[in-house]
Formats: sequence, structure tokens, C-alpha cells
Amino acid sequence: MWDPSTYLRYSDERSRPFHDLLARVGAERPRAVVDLGCGPGTLTVGLAERWPGSRITGLDSSPEMIGRAAALAAPVTFAVGDARDWRPAPDVDVLVANAVLQWVPGHRELLTRWAVELPPDAWLAFQVPGNFAAPSHRALREVAGRDRWRQPLAGLLREAPVGEPVDYATLLTGAGCAVDAWETTYVHLLPVAGADHPVLTWMEGTALRPVRAALDAAGWADFRAELGARLAEAYPVRQGQVCFPFRRIFVVARTGARAEENP
Repeated sequence: MWDPSTYLRYSDERSRPFHDLLARVGAERPRAVVDLGCGPGTLTVGLAERWPGSRITGLDSSPEMIGRAAALAAPVTFAVGDARDWRPAPDVDVLVANAVLQWVPGHRELLTRWAVELPPDAWLAFQVPGNFAAPSHRALREVAGRDRWRQPLAGLLREAPVGEPVDYATLLTGAGCAVDAWETTYVHLLPVAGADHPVLTWMEGTALRPVRAALDAAGWADFRAELGARLAEAYPVRQGQVCFPFRRIFVVARTGARAEENP
């Protein structure tokens, strides 16, 4: 179960990649815009502000997230939906998938299908975290691999659920798109507030969600305590804050465009 309040704890840091991604989308008057994995909808509202004449739709697999989004009273249609089942209508000129495809096994096949099914000159823009080799995720996998938690957490944590920028660029150029692919490492300066390490509270909003759902209360408390101790070693507190480097991978593709053109 997704907790919108926990996810939004670092809303400023989580929103910046979305804006950096959308800055490279050149659509001027799209007929319809879809935000797959829209979460609590706060960023989707910005799409309606950028393209006020377009039909904006936000989809997310979490009813809790969609409930939070629907309460925004924005000119956006929000609905529960799974990215794996979604297919573009003929007028979808912009498809955004921000920080969602890392949760979707087989998303490369989805990207290829979307590139073919979207209309010509449509824009496909997505961003995924590229930090699965970072100390935070190594610590998470190490703790999850201990005897006590190995069985209940088996299969929940994948070591490399996303590709590299060149992988996605190759995939989508092969599907006939003009592609702009890049990576950025943000250094988030997370303030220390309370007893919990800030990287632990960050991870509770995303990566730790399936772990918490799989463990009982006592198991979760013990897992959380051990992971927190490891994160404190990997990310020391200096001057009341923690430097948390976070790598992200960005791709913007335009369908049916000549290979020599850039988005």
C-alpha cells in the first residue's frame, strides 16, 4: 500500500526530475496528455497548467494515491489503472511516466509497444532512478538477504530493474523514434529531523514500501532499525544534514521522427 503522506515527505527533491524531464518535451498543443504512475497528482496538475487546452489524465495503480489526487479539484481526470494494461488512444500526443517503470517488470517491451501505438510525432517521456548500485540499495539488499528476512522478502528486491541511458536510446531508436537520453546525479541535502536517519525516511516513501508490506510489525521494526544503522554509516551526518547523491536516467522520444532529428 502506498502512503501519499510518506511519499510527499521530500516533495521538492522528488519533483525536480519531473520538471527536468518535461523541459525537454517540445509539444505545443497536444490533444491528450497521459501521466502514467501519477501518484498523488501534484505534478500532474502542472501538466494542465502547461497545456490548458489539452485533455489531461493521471493514472496510478494505487487507490490511495488516486484518492489523494482526486481531492485536488484540478482540471485533470484521475483514475486507477495499471501501466502494464494501458494502451494509448489515437489522440494521445504526450505520454509521461515519471519514476514508475522501475516497478514494472518487462517495461522495455511496454516502451516498444507504446512507441509503435502512439500517433506519429507524439512524445514519450520517462524517468527512472538509476541508483540501485548506491550504498542505500546495497544496504537494503544486504539486510534483506539475512536469514531472518530472506524468505519473506524473496523476489521483492531486484538488483537491476532498469537499464542504462544507452539501452533505452538503442531500444527506442530501433522502434523508429528520435531520442534524447541522459543521466543526472542530484546531491540532495537532507536535514536531520528527529531520531531517524533521513535516507531511511526517504526510502520509506518508495524502496521500502514492499518490505514493510511483507513483514509483521515486529519484523518491520527490527529490519528498519538494522537498515537505519547501516545507512548512518554510509551517509554520515555533517553540519546537521546528510549528502544523498541520487542518480536518475531520463529519456524523451518522439515517435515516427527521422533518426537524425533530436526531440
